[in-house]
Amino acid sequence: MDSNRKDQEWKENLDLEEQADEPVPEAMDEEIYEDDEDADDGRSGRIGRRIGFVIACCILLGIIGTVLGVGMFFANGLQPMPPQDEPVIISIKPGMSSTQIAQLLEDNGIIKSEFVFRYYLRMEKQGSRFQAGDYSMKPGIKLEEIVTMLNNGDTIKPPTFKFTIPEGYTVEKIADKLAAEQLIDREEFLKLASQPELFTSKYVGLIPDNPEISYSLEGYLFPETYEMADGSSEQEIIARMLTELERKLQQLPEDWQTQLEQLGISFHELLTVASLIEREAAVAAERPIIASVIYNRLKSNMLLQIDATVQYALDGHKDVLLIEDTEVDSPYNTYKINGLPPGPIASPGLDSIRAALYPEETKYLFYVTKKDGSQEHLFAETYEQHLRNKAASERQ
Repeated sequence: MDSNRKDQEWKENLDLEEQADEPVPEAMDEEIYEDDEDADDGRSGRIGRRIGFVIACCILLGIIGTVLGVGMFFANGLQPMPPQDEPVIISIKPGMSSTQIAQLLEDNGIIKSEFVFRYYLRMEKQGSRFQAGDYSMKPGIKLEEIVTMLNNGDTIKPPTFKFTIPEGYTVEKIADKLAAEQLIDREEFLKLASQPELFTSKYVGLIPDNPEISYSLEGYLFPETYEMADGSSEQEIIARMLTELERKLQQLPEDWQTQLEQLGISFHELLTVASLIEREAAVAAERPIIASVIYNRLKSNMLLQIDATVQYALDGHKDVLLIEDTEVDSPYNTYKINGLPPGPIASPGLDSIRAALYPEETKYLFYVTKKDGSQEHLFAETYEQHLRNKAASERQ
């Protein structure tokens, strides 16, 4: 029994030793390998993420740096130059683009950057209304001030002279006044006043070719105060006065040309009537009434018998007209000629032109000046009433 038990124990011990010597299954090796590989992958991912983060930070810092740099560049470019006392003359030529102007400003030290200035113009929607001319700018001026100057045309003003032409002046009186002020050569001025073909005004083109007209431009030289550049020629002065007439006519009601047609007169005749009103009316409120008298007499085929036309025909003013004066042989003497004179007898103002266009509706055919110093008139529909008014005027 003892011998068998020992044999049994020996076999069991041998089995245990054999089991201990058996190799580790392959599956166990694979599991261990896979765990190592996962660890390596984890480490690689973490490293990649760190690198990506660093790269992203670098890119972000680069963008921020670029934005800050660009911002500082524009901020600096928008600032004015260091101020200086001496102005710089900037000459803007007609047709210059805003880019060319910006470069000119930078080259002359008025702005820091033409690129920034052009960007500023785009942002502010400016640059399309810049005007040509010579500008005086001091370094230190702000961009908005530069833009305002260029938009407004605040150019360097050349030396100028002024003169005033009163309403009711004739061409000869205008020439006398300007010659006395040493602004023109009188003879040259009068010569040009008979040469309408030298001027481009559209209304001058409407002047009839009538040899009886004393001066073609009589009545067309608008009475006004003018300012012109020193050295302006006689022709330039006349051209400026003709331009002023055109400008003033734009202040009339829009239907004024239709009204002219309804009156049945030409533009030249309109100025002629207006010149008669200008010379006859001293009180503004009476202008449309005197206009009605002129039109009423024309419709009635009556002589106008306006003293101012006689004064014009006499080539000189007389305080008191004599009967013999009214017999002067002249196409301007409305005591002898039927209808209107061949042209204006003076330069009418806008009020007289307006009165000639829009006369008062009356039946008056006569008027006489009051002798009370008021310069007003007494109006009459009949000759008998007119005689009574004359007598009443003489008693004043």
